[in-house]
Amino acid sequence: MIAIDNVQPLSPESLFDLLKTEFPAYVNEQLGSNLAVEFAHVADIVNISFPEIIDGNAYTITVGDNNLEITDHTTEGTYNTELLEQHLMEFLTLKAG
Repeated sequence: MIAIDNVQPLSPESLFDLLKTEFPAYVNEQLGSNLAVEFAHVADIVNISFPEIIDGNAYTITVGDNNLEITDHTTEGTYNTELLEQHLMEFLTLKAG
């Protein structure tokens, strides 16, 4: 589990909206790709999936008052998950910090 300070602070709803509207373009620009990115939001949890390349949920973000906790559900050898995680972390640090 990785934690990022939630300095703004972002609520689960605002993070979900921010991810839906800005993260797909951000990650695709960084990768030079056109990946489909899907999101689900329930209470203080936001799930992120990349259905074209990873089966099931890839990352879970739990939104707290002071931080965002990211849980990685990917397995070794699945696409280039380290790069996806790096860009997700960069995006969240930009938006929450």
